[in-house]
Amino acid sequence: MSKQGRKKEIGIHYGKKGAKEKHKTNSSVVGEKLTKRRDMTQPENNNIYSIAMIALLVAVFVAPLTAESKFAAHHRKNFALKMDQALLTVSNELNSSVLVSWKSERCYQCLYQQLGAVDGASSPGQPSSANFTVSTQHEVTLQINNTSNNNELCNVQFHFGEHGNYTLWMKNLNGSDQVNCSIVTDAVPVNNYIPILVAFFVFVGLALMFAVGKRIMRFDAVKRFAIRIGGSMETERLINSELGSPRTDAPITDNILPPPQSPSKRLRSLDTFRGISLVIMVFVNYGGGRYWFFRHESWNGLTVADLVFPWFVFIMGTSIALSVNSLLRAGLTRGSLLRKIVWRSIQLFLIGVFIINPNYCQGALSWDNLRIPGVLQRLAFSYLVVASLDLMVARGHLDILQTDAWWSPFLDVLLYWPAWVVVLLLEVLWLSMTFLLPVPDCPTGYLGPGGIGDMGLYTNCTGGAAGFIDRWLLGEKHIYQTPSSRVIYFTQMPYDPEGVLGSINSVLMAFLGLQAGKIILHYRDLPTSIMSRFLIWGLFMGVISAILTTCSTDRGFIPVNKNLWSLSYVTTLACFAFVLLVLVYYTVDVKKWWSGSPFYYPGMNSILVYVGHEVFEDYFPFRWRMINSQSHTEHLIQNLFATCCWIFISYILYRKKIFWKI
Repeated sequence: MSKQGRKKEIGIHYGKKGAKEKHKTNSSVVGEKLTKRRDMTQPENNNIYSIAMIALLVAVFVAPLTAESKFAAHHRKNFALKMDQALLTVSNELNSSVLVSWKSERCYQCLYQQLGAVDGASSPGQPSSANFTVSTQHEVTLQINNTSNNNELCNVQFHFGEHGNYTLWMKNLNGSDQVNCSIVTDAVPVNNYIPILVAFFVFVGLALMFAVGKRIMRFDAVKRFAIRIGGSMETERLINSELGSPRTDAPITDNILPPPQSPSKRLRSLDTFRGISLVIMVFVNYGGGRYWFFRHESWNGLTVADLVFPWFVFIMGTSIALSVNSLLRAGLTRGSLLRKIVWRSIQLFLIGVFIINPNYCQGALSWDNLRIPGVLQRLAFSYLVVASLDLMVARGHLDILQTDAWWSPFLDVLLYWPAWVVVLLLEVLWLSMTFLLPVPDCPTGYLGPGGIGDMGLYTNCTGGAAGFIDRWLLGEKHIYQTPSSRVIYFTQMPYDPEGVLGSINSVLMAFLGLQAGKIILHYRDLPTSIMSRFLIWGLFMGVISAILTTCSTDRGFIPVNKNLWSLSYVTTLACFAFVLLVLVYYTVDVKKWWSGSPFYYPGMNSILVYVGHEVFEDYFPFRWRMINSQSHTEHLIQNLFATCCWIFISYILYRKKIFWKI
């Protein structure tokens, strides 16, 4: 078929369809390669280390199964396209020159950004043309204006595909002054989501393989056969451990508080929940394959990357409730526990400052550009406040409490009302500072990103009061210099998503996790009551979020915003956390359908995994020089392999009973 025959004209009203076309050769090539790789995944023996290595190798060598369009590859030779870019040729058949501008549909109330100018046609039938690169992450709006009088000629919405080639044609309709604009697909874009799909099926296949293997190993005939083949007690030990299922005969203490003096049952679901949050956090911190939905949202809204940190804070609060109760029952005094809480908070803060500044390997840290806020610093502050509040109101023995009073169904809240009062006062402080604090040259109560947002009226007002407090209290050089708002809103002001004002709402998030822990303590022998209360709290948080946001991304009273750690962001993520905890608790601790593996292992060593993945981020095998750094496939392979390495490391440490506790 000729090149002209491959073209497909798309009108203004059908712009979105152009970005969704797939190249047919992708599915056939992927199918052939997938068949070959599946034949290589059969384990040769039952040794747990061999199985773990096979899992890593399969994830690495099967994930790249993607076929890029030969048309896109041809055009990249002629015009260098980077990741998440497409080539747009603007052909102008009009007599006058035009100015092409663009705006992302994720950019709320934004100014158009100039793409470039195109001269008018030199003669009838001889259009002028110019080439531009456009973003493919989100749908964009193209605006064409006459350069002589700046009148808008047409407006086109379109979602371009990665490495695709497109032509925007501008012509007069039947010799009139009315301008017609249409987009033609010259080369079909590549499907950059195939690596994710393949990786998903690989990991699902591995999970099914382990589940089936676990079932098979429970049969007596299989056990006897394996013992006869292995001929050693080691083989029997591996079988009895059910393919590496974690052992629970010795209690392991939490990462934050010291071990209790008497053994107590540890809920695997909490460590599994923590491990899920941590594994996703490591993956997105390593790049997430450079997909936009594995990066933080530029301003309002949510992506996968925005979910994990609040969940980690939430489950930290749950662990605080269980740990403090256990230690009080063991006979420790509140004064000694308070000293331990303060000391651990200081350690967390200092470790956070150390790893958040990347020049620590080059010598002493310099105060001139030392970033002070960070993830561990936020955890340290939240832990200090919430653990201190719980220590103030916690009760060591709950079995002697009256349970036949009318208010007994609300014991998990009413018994700790002083702590609730403090948290609500902190929330009033956040609301007052956010909406009432005067900010120079900015509207009071501003929650926007600044930059080109809000029609460019508040360029230097990024974050409103939150950004102003950080810059005034910490100094511009001591906060994050490249916030996510630069991606779409092109902001120039430094802004720290782990800043001072947002720390108040992280305390609220941890305290809601503490409430989950109180529910577990009060109804520890009634799993149905625990799950029903989790769901009620999740529904309550969801209703608050719906009211605050009016179920919209940008038009609510308080939008969901990770950079601000807005109130609606906390209630939304708490809603998700309660629901997810119900699912994990039910499958792991109630029905015991799932052991929590592999997330259970990093959840047991969370501080070590987090610090380790930050410190060794730029070292092999967690990162290596890529053949094509503009390929989602290679980034996804590297990031998945690095994440799997930390899971494997945490598993080995678990087997060796090595845990880093502060």
